[in-house]
Amino acid sequence: MKRPVIGVVPLVDEERESYWMLPGYMKGIEEAGGLPVMLHLTADEKMIKEIANMADGFLFTGGHDVSPALYGAERSERCGAVCPERDAMEGLLLKYALQKDASVLGICRGIQFLNAYFGGTLYQDLPTEYASKIEHHMTPPYDRRAHYVDVVPGTPLFELLRERSLGVNSYHHQAVKTLAPQLEAMAYSEDGLVEAVYLPEKRFVWAVQWHPEFSYRNDEASRKIFAAFVASIR
Repeated sequence: MKRPVIGVVPLVDEERESYWMLPGYMKGIEEAGGLPVMLHLTADEKMIKEIANMADGFLFTGGHDVSPALYGAERSERCGAVCPERDAMEGLLLKYALQKDASVLGICRGIQFLNAYFGGTLYQDLPTEYASKIEHHMTPPYDRRAHYVDVVPGTPLFELLRERSLGVNSYHHQAVKTLAPQLEAMAYSEDGLVEAVYLPEKRFVWAVQWHPEFSYRNDEASRKIFAAFVASIR
């Protein structure tokens, strides 16, 4: 059977003038039965439309902070580096992916970008904007549990995992603040942050705040998320 082609949004290193990729994004998709292809960075709409037509699904990876301009906020001094070209690329890519009902999985920045795209807002810096004793910015190794999330019954994530409490890794300083009206939450952290979302009107548009690309080798739930993503295309 032909493997579904998954376009993976590149990580960007401006200092080295390069694109790069964490192996876990690619291997997680590959082991789930997909064919991962790292995309190049472009804001050319015609080219992005061609990319959208080429692939069966898209993985929106971690990386830069989402530009506050996308959700109508002034940039805080605590906001990290942004990449306007990547913001533009992902906006166009998501638009065309939704038009063709392609499967989409967002990880870390991915959940934040989806939320901003659909009209939600973000905390620009959790340590200074959201008081919590939960570890959201863990130290290596990243394939271990940092905290638990409460999975919402009746959501696709619950139907997949059949678990109410899930241990997850965590490495982020931004997060969903106001949930976008079109999205529904699938999981919350112990301190009340939205940790997973989906778009009910589409076949498969999911996003998680944690990092299955780091934990898929030793965590069944992470493998199931990649597998559900790829299987939704078949």
